[in-house]
Amino acid sequence: MNALSYKTISATKANSNKEWIVVDAEGHNLGRLASKVAMILRGKYKPSYTPHVDCGDNVIVINAEKINLTGNKMDEKIYMRHTGYPGGQRTLTAKVLQAKNPAALVEKAVKGMLPKNKLGAELFRNLNVVVGTEHKQAAQKPRTVNLNDLK
Repeated sequence: MNALSYKTISATKANSNKEWIVVDAEGHNLGRLASKVAMILRGKYKPSYTPHVDCGDNVIVINAEKINLTGNKMDEKIYMRHTGYPGGQRTLTAKVLQAKNPAALVEKAVKGMLPKNKLGAELFRNLNVVVGTEHKQAAQKPRTVNLNDLK
């Protein structure tokens, strides 16, 4: 057997096949949806997965306002930020954040599951979260994926 016939091929940005995928968030729990979306963004469902390369797909999450939070998380889960000034710590509950911007709940959950480096920032730019069912990426001919089929 020729030793060169079974080389490991490392994916690059040039040879990775990036697709557009639509995920419907209606009826899904926030954390479970976010972890599967993060794995799709990362490219872990592909056989050519390479950890240090953006080889994942572009994901469009629709119906972000219909996401579920189990237990009392809607009232007790707190999102914190800081203005940068002394005493500038601000908090929001999940219920208030969902009323203001439902897409922010999904974006924050997915961003927290991506790497905390330049690659993670690049992967996060491949995520589009939409309130409702209409999105602007129809020209890319996105493929609909059922998250219950993914493991």
